[in-house]
Amino acid sequence: MSNIPADLKYTESHEWVRIEGDVATIGITDHAQSELGDVVYVDLPSVGKTLAIGETFGSVESVKTVSDLYAPVAGEVIEINGELAAASELVNSDPYGQGFMIKIRLSGEVPGTLLDAVGYGAVAH
Repeated sequence: MSNIPADLKYTESHEWVRIEGDVATIGITDHAQSELGDVVYVDLPSVGKTLAIGETFGSVESVKTVSDLYAPVAGEVIEINGELAAASELVNSDPYGQGFMIKIRLSGEVPGTLLDAVGYGAVAH
């Protein structure tokens, strides 16, 4: 079974989100990175871009496929993980830490449709 931290929220499209005050850190789950295989490139938005819930904000390219990334919350991109440009393998080795994708400043409520670890575990089986 994949690693599914209990302190995060999840989407059915395999993104995770960590909410700290009005900042959300977003990445892809351990399940998603294992399904993708070795990540070779990550395309991320520019700082300052405003995202709506469910909007595509980038993509992850692996040796197998390219997968879109979807915003689990709405807000303005305040940071991208610049490390991924030179070390995209961080998505595979540390998806919930150094392999995060972006941080956004929330511009509204966190949707109640996000899954907890148990709910996501049922989706990611």
